[in-house]
Amino acid sequence: MDGIADMGGTRGWGPVRPPRRDEPVFEESWQGRAFALAILSSRIACGGINPDAFRHAQERLGRAAYLDDGYYGRWLNAAELMLTDSAVLAPGAIEARARNLRDEGVEEPSTPEPARPDYTPTAEGSLRTVDTTPAFTVGGRVRAKHMSVPGHTRLPGYVRGHTGVVEVIQPAAVLPDTNAHFQGENPQHVYSVRFDSHELWGTDAEPFTLILEMYETYLETP
Repeated sequence: MDGIADMGGTRGWGPVRPPRRDEPVFEESWQGRAFALAILSSRIACGGINPDAFRHAQERLGRAAYLDDGYYGRWLNAAELMLTDSAVLAPGAIEARARNLRDEGVEEPSTPEPARPDYTPTAEGSLRTVDTTPAFTVGGRVRAKHMSVPGHTRLPGYVRGHTGVVEVIQPAAVLPDTNAHFQGENPQHVYSVRFDSHELWGTDAEPFTLILEMYETYLETP
């Protein structure tokens, strides 16, 4: 999905700073609670563990909800979106409850009838077994397809249309593009593909290589 979440490789966000060696797991105590609430809310909304649906919820947030509230604020906003999508919560319920906790005395919306998706994973985790032979081989050149995906995808915008080299064939896994929308797991081969920075961002880019995990459906022969 082309939106604020696909900011990788774009300009204007400033330098990337490595984390401190003594960086805590959570900078503030509320972040740990936000993490737990987001994970629990996602499972309640989906009827199971579906990290792809949670990522898609983050992608659908507006710019302010994605950026201004920080990393864990983004998680909370996505969790609320998933809960309203599945009608576990009514739209505006959280805001109304927060206002009432501040003694504002607003009317809270009634609880709707839940409409969770019909979702049952076929196994734990995301790794699966497929019977087909990998379409690409280690050392072979591949090109990321130049496609605009209306829904969720793990194919970054900055790599589309560019060529790289297969480094490793990884175990097959659930395809996020369909799993995020509860349209089936569609497991397929996954490849670690090495891209050169000059191929992605031109001759003025700092020289380095980038390795991305690419699902088979994202790739084609150059």
